[in-house]
Order: sequence, then C-alpha cells, then structure tokens
Amino acid sequence: MTRQHLKTARALGVAIVALSLGACATYRDEFAAVNSRLDQLDARVQGAAQSAEAANQSAQRANQRLDQIEGRVQQLETAPRRVPRG
Repeated sequence: MTRQHLKTARALGVAIVALSLGACATYRDEFAAVNSRLDQLDARVQGAAQSAEAANQSAQRANQRLDQIEGRVQQLETAPRRVPRG
C-alpha cells in the first residue's frame, strides 16, 4: 500500500469513529427523552391509581350508608297503612 492509501484509510477510520460517537450522543439524547416521557406517564398512572382508590373508598362508604338505611326503609314499607282521618 502506498502512503496515499494509508492516509485515506486513516481519514476514513477517523470519520467512522467521529460519526459513531456523534450517533451515540444522539441516541443518548433520545433515550433521555424517552425516559423523561416514561417518568411523566408513571406519575400520571400513580395519580390515576390514587384517584381510583379514593373513589373506591367513597363508594364503600356510600354502600355502608345504604346498608344502614335499608333496614329502616323496609320497616317503613312493611308498616301497616294508616287510615286518613277526616
């Protein structure tokens, strides 16, 4: 090989290494963006889970209250009818 070939090969090698390092930086930025987005989605999922849990607790309290008044409603429905005065 001649000196010119060695210079060309060296220049191509340097160019390939430089492009590879530049691509790594680009991928690093893309991974950082994806990770940031995943963190945002995780926070939203956690918020939704907390809201769902709060709604579930409210529904349980409402069901308990309904159970408490159901007996009274049945008592009123089965009581003998009053005859109107007058």
